[in-house]
Amino acid sequence: MKLVKSKLKKIKGDASFRSFYRKKNNKENSIIVYATKEKEKNLLIYAAINSLLIKNKILAPKLYKENYKQNFIEIEDFGDDTVFKLLRKSGSNKINLYKKTINLLIEIQKIKQNIIKNFKGKNYKIPIYQNNKLFKEAKLFSDWYAKKYISKKKLPTVNIEINKQIKFLLSNLKIKNETLVHRDFHVSNLMKYKKKLATIDTQDALIGNRAYDLASLIDDVRFESSKKIKDNIYNYYLKLNKNKISKIILLNDFEILSVIRNMKIIGIFARLAARDKKKTYLKLIPHAWKLIELRTQNNQIFDGLKRVLDINFPKKIRNIK
Repeated sequence: MKLVKSKLKKIKGDASFRSFYRKKNNKENSIIVYATKEKEKNLLIYAAINSLLIKNKILAPKLYKENYKQNFIEIEDFGDDTVFKLLRKSGSNKINLYKKTINLLIEIQKIKQNIIKNFKGKNYKIPIYQNNKLFKEAKLFSDWYAKKYISKKKLPTVNIEINKQIKFLLSNLKIKNETLVHRDFHVSNLMKYKKKLATIDTQDALIGNRAYDLASLIDDVRFESSKKIKDNIYNYYLKLNKNKISKIILLNDFEILSVIRNMKIIGIFARLAARDKKKTYLKLIPHAWKLIELRTQNNQIFDGLKRVLDINFPKKIRNIK
């Protein structure tokens, strides 16, 4: 089986090194995922995580064929109805749709298995989302974004202070790393398919903190929602998990991970613009700043971070698209 791109329709991709093509079939369409960079993650691990989800009755793309040698896999096509698209429709019942996504998240978080066979027949053990990895990701803010606005002379001192505050926040996380974490659980990666919700883009999954995907969904940089809707979704999750977790501990970790995640996102978007010439992501940075402001404004744990960010990144900078 060779990939003949002329017979395929290229579809919109994401910020990764993958390309996606829709293959038209008589009965059902399929999606070709093509990757030469980060091939193991984008093909082998992606298919493995999907198979774990499917095994646990969660809708994820089935693997139809693989040609790892030729850098592609063929998977199930869930169409084009992302939750993002559905939420933007006028008259959509946003709360009801969000509640369905929370129900899906809870089903994912029930999965306890952390080893799965990939299509090469080898075991893949899902890694732990350790604090050093969270720190490395959040540090992208210092590495790629801060240097755009801070002078070369001042930059090392500012970055040391920012990174010190990130480490302090990570040291205050309370929930154990024992839950399957999608890591990009937001409305663009959730699809409505055959009256059910499905998840895609699962290749980055790790075993980590249950508050991470909740923060990804509620404080989503790609889709703006009101504080009222955010609180409603959060309280729905809390209600369904009230016997599993302390209210105070969940809020602590949720706010820390939301801030850390959105700092990472700002760094990633700055890197995409500078390194990969993908400048469209820059327009989302002001919203990421708003989410950081929202979560840091009423919690003393963020005082140190808030001070260094407020001094070095005033409102004028935060609003640059």
